[in-house]
Amino acid sequence: MAVPKKRTGHSAQGHRRSNWKALKPALTKCSNCGEPVLTHTVCTACGYYKNQPVRLKDKLEQKPVKEAKKVPAETKEVKETKKVTKKAVEEKAEEQ
Repeated sequence: MAVPKKRTGHSAQGHRRSNWKALKPALTKCSNCGEPVLTHTVCTACGYYKNQPVRLKDKLEQKPVKEAKKVPAETKEVKETKKVTKKAVEEKAEEQ
């Protein structure tokens, strides 16, 4: 591994770091409420991103939940199945 022969002086270190700059974050306006928002993030004021609600509360308010279809009582009845036994077969044969 390379090891420096001499220590870097304060001036050389400062010249090297002169291009280190803090940049202002890019801001855009929210398409829903107009608040300034960081790019590619959800709006903290209204919870929208690209004109769509992101928070669960907003999604539920926007789209009503479909109600379950009401099924008439007649179709809910369960068909009774008879067990076929030897007696049942014999009784049917006697009837005919």
